[in-house]
Amino acid sequence: MGVLKKFEQRLEGLVNGTFAKVFKSEVQPVEIAGALQRECDNNATIWNRDRTVVPNDFIVELSAPDYERLSPYSGQLGDELAGMVRDYAKQQRYTFMGPIKVHLEKAEDLDTGLYRVRSRTLASSADQQAPPSAPPAGRQSPGGYGYPPAASPSGAPPMPSTPPPGGRPGAAPYGQRPAAAPTGGGRTRYWIEINGTRHQISRPTLVLGRSTDADVRIDDPGVSRRHCEIRTGTPSTIQDLGSTNGIVVDGQHTTRATLRDGSRIVVGSTTIIYRQAEG
Repeated sequence: MGVLKKFEQRLEGLVNGTFAKVFKSEVQPVEIAGALQRECDNNATIWNRDRTVVPNDFIVELSAPDYERLSPYSGQLGDELAGMVRDYAKQQRYTFMGPIKVHLEKAEDLDTGLYRVRSRTLASSADQQAPPSAPPAGRQSPGGYGYPPAASPSGAPPMPSTPPPGGRPGAAPYGQRPAAAPTGGGRTRYWIEINGTRHQISRPTLVLGRSTDADVRIDDPGVSRRHCEIRTGTPSTIQDLGSTNGIVVDGQHTTRATLRDGSRIVVGSTTIIYRQAEG
């Protein structure tokens, strides 16, 4: 059973179903959990052959309405999210420098249903604390809350270019954005990756959903029969097809978005990585 599915099942049993009412807001716990996983992937730093460090201190910014709904349960929700991060790190062979903490904060600039995740690597000793950096105005980039310490431990080799053990295919390496596709006269190739499986996009449009009629079938109860459609081009786009739970693209709940190489799409509890390259 996947980490996100276990998280959902644990959450369902809390407070005798109280969370079911609270989470009728557009922001769903599994979306936040998926964003925390991406935050770990995008900010993973190799310290040596056997140690890949990821952030352990997270802030989830919510719109005022969503924050008001969730804040009475922030302690329990934070503990559950921290447990999910711990399980995911174990699966991916990540390590932490200190205890895992997840906090909820209100952000006046966010509309209902939108959220933002910030993170930092916080050592257990105060003198080892990684200095936080202020987030830029507007949309938050991955790792904006802070970054892993710039200095590696004494004697650690330079950061290699290969993925860490257990790293997820398609993840941006070690906090960097995926490299832009090389320019040239070659034909652009398009594909998506779901749970490590590559699905080539050979037509101008690709429909994703739970139906057997979809171009790519996703066996996920949170996915509608015809959930969304990817259109390749300059630029490529994704369009929600009137699904029940909507789509989240690079952390933003939306009905339509432009895609870039490395864009992460969440439908239900499934994460899809969009890829494109020349040649």
